[in-house]
Amino acid sequence: MRERMLAGDLYLAADPELDRMTHRAQRLCQSYNALDPAAADERRQRLGELLGAVGSGAEVRPPFFCDYGVHIAIGERFFANYGLVILDGAPVAIGDRVLFGPNVQVYTATHPLDAAVRAEGWERAHPIAVEDDVWIGGGAVLCPGVTVGAGSTVGAGSVVTRDVPPGVFAAGNPCRVIRELDGRKDQPA
Repeated sequence: MRERMLAGDLYLAADPELDRMTHRAQRLCQSYNALDPAAADERRQRLGELLGAVGSGAEVRPPFFCDYGVHIAIGERFFANYGLVILDGAPVAIGDRVLFGPNVQVYTATHPLDAAVRAEGWERAHPIAVEDDVWIGGGAVLCPGVTVGAGSTVGAGSVVTRDVPPGVFAAGNPCRVIRELDGRKDQPA
């Protein structure tokens, strides 16, 4: 079932191998979330055990929750504020210098629209990519299969249902491009 899941095919999440992977991730998340905030080295080590790849200077403020962990790669100087949830049935690639506000939700998992198929426990997952230098505002939701382009900002509370191009401000439900960004306006004096 794991191969089916990673290929984007329908799979059963109740598969024994996937169950073991989920329980491992739950134990590591629980341990990570319980660590003393001052134990930065231990938190970084635990995050490295949990995730597939962790760039230097990355920080994820607890609580943090994920399905498997091993399908998540975060880049250098990534910062996630409190309450991050990543459902990683498919790969989640997060670039360098990316900022996530509090309570961001990243969902690779989706379910069949056919109720009978869904009732049998089948689901599917599609990869998510967040390119370099992106800011995702608090409470935003990234839906299965989306890419957020380099240098873009996604407004707080947005629901991203389709790709966001590079270098734009996008917001809303569903999220849409509001305007192109001109980085010169935000330069310090």
